[in-house]
Amino acid sequence: MTDTGDRISLAEASRQSGKVMQRGSSDDLPKTASPTLQDLAECLFFTLGDGRIWLNDRRMLLIDLASVGHLRRELIDALGIERARALFTRIGYAQGARDADLVRQRWPNEDLASAFATGPRMHMLEGFVKVTTRRFEFDKERGHYLGEFLWHDSAEASEHLAAYGVASDPVCWMQTGYATGYTSRLLGKTVLFREIECRGMGAAQCRCVAKSAEAWGDEASDLAALGVAWSAPPPRPSAETAGAPSPTAPATTATPGHGPVIGLSASFIAARHLLERVATTRATVLFVGESGVGKELFARSLHDLSPRRDGPFIAVNCAAIPDTLVESELFGVDKGAFTGAVASRPGRFERASGGTLFLDEIASLTLVAQGKLLRVLQQRELERVGGARNIPVDVRVVAATNVDLRDEVKAGRFREDLFFRLNVFPVTLPPLRERRDDIPLLMDHFLAFYSREHGRSPRGFTRRATEALLNYRYPGNIREMQNLIERGVVHAPDDGLIDIIHMFRDGETMPQSAFTLLADGRLSSGPPPADDRPSSDQPPAEDAERRGGDPVDALVDSGSSLTELEGRLFAAALQRHKGNVAATARALGLTRPTLEYRLRKLGLYGARDGGE
Repeated sequence: MTDTGDRISLAEASRQSGKVMQRGSSDDLPKTASPTLQDLAECLFFTLGDGRIWLNDRRMLLIDLASVGHLRRELIDALGIERARALFTRIGYAQGARDADLVRQRWPNEDLASAFATGPRMHMLEGFVKVTTRRFEFDKERGHYLGEFLWHDSAEASEHLAAYGVASDPVCWMQTGYATGYTSRLLGKTVLFREIECRGMGAAQCRCVAKSAEAWGDEASDLAALGVAWSAPPPRPSAETAGAPSPTAPATTATPGHGPVIGLSASFIAARHLLERVATTRATVLFVGESGVGKELFARSLHDLSPRRDGPFIAVNCAAIPDTLVESELFGVDKGAFTGAVASRPGRFERASGGTLFLDEIASLTLVAQGKLLRVLQQRELERVGGARNIPVDVRVVAATNVDLRDEVKAGRFREDLFFRLNVFPVTLPPLRERRDDIPLLMDHFLAFYSREHGRSPRGFTRRATEALLNYRYPGNIREMQNLIERGVVHAPDDGLIDIIHMFRDGETMPQSAFTLLADGRLSSGPPPADDRPSSDQPPAEDAERRGGDPVDALVDSGSSLTELEGRLFAAALQRHKGNVAATARALGLTRPTLEYRLRKLGLYGARDGGE
């Protein structure tokens, strides 16, 4: 494979020639036009400890072909071959359209011819089939497309032959649907792929021809019967247009501080389902979750879904109210109650009447304040400080805590009767590290929001930044992620990509936990090489030195923090000198006390043998 520095993109070629590639043919495509298969492979990485595989920001599955073949047989036997064919074609169509979206998002500046040529490479990367392009030509303005491709070693054909023997009709249904969906999404007009020859019918390889639906004429009628809508596919749901949560339309928020929250992971959907069930009732809701998981956003969403949506939503951070002012803040003050009380003032309960009162960090209230709150919740009336009459209140109380209230009750810091009064309908909100499938949605949303907020225009995230955001543990949860992306939007250049250096600071980066696909098909725990070279088990600096490269560049590209690099340097030096601290200090140009201090700080001092 050609080195990255030698690649010539069609975008650059068209700029040099002064034309825009809105039409062309396979002859116009240089063999090294990006994105190459290596470029695509760099978007595929594995987080083995987390149980996820990612293609850029899309979660993937690795499933053996025999299992897919078993599923195929079950569906054919249960539904019949025609309905099974329609189902697999629609699945392939949807996947092809999503891959086209990914290519246009990841490489927005490449010309259309290059994007068309990337489709077969995506098909190869995902293990469907090896594709050889015999020819293709297109004209976007006229909606014209004509292509011919050879498919070698089709996975679908292999499984069909194994289960049913030689077929009388083409059997590469998902692959045909995939190519149709991918090309149609890019062209903005339906392009139908049909197998003229199929290995499942006894041919040496599959041969596929692609034309616009109009060019096929009556021959396209059988394809239309499969149930695929042969019109321009609808735009992919975005963080700005998506509505209620579902696997294809996640719930979104207009701003980071208001409206529904974003997510489509199983844990998010479970919490959202509980929220929808309780929203139309008067039941007290207790949100439990770590700091920064979005408890107030869920509370606002609960209010917006309830019959009280037209009433006020009042949020109170109980931890921010001094103990001496809790009663007056919550229940109000009558004129003359104390020195300086020159006028009566309603409390938060009265101000929230007819709506929702959100009590955040409820566990921080003193036992005295807890007793007074319990009385209001039981009697649904309150008495202002210095007042002589009971005031009825119609308010729905929603509480939140980031600690286990049962443990607080056992420790004597929280009233048991108040706990049971609040714990009518508990909803546990998962931390961000347990809903990683939502991270790509949050990335897109916060990028779009802060780009508008700050008047910046970054194009997106680099592969390294995407990998880091997908694998970071987020001790501060969504609030921390929001800050990281805002920092990246502010720091990154306009029309550039946000990289790790724009978001993370020392102490925020995490150990490398993702495995990337190398050009020879193996997994590497480090960043992928820029060229087509095999991986090495040596550290980046030593590996680069062995190959004659610059070790400093390798360390910078490793994505490690300064503290991590220092620890690796000291550990390697200690190992080379067999744990002798004095010899290691001399080699590094440090005094022994200085080296010992740094080793203790890094937790490495116990690793030495103690030799002089």
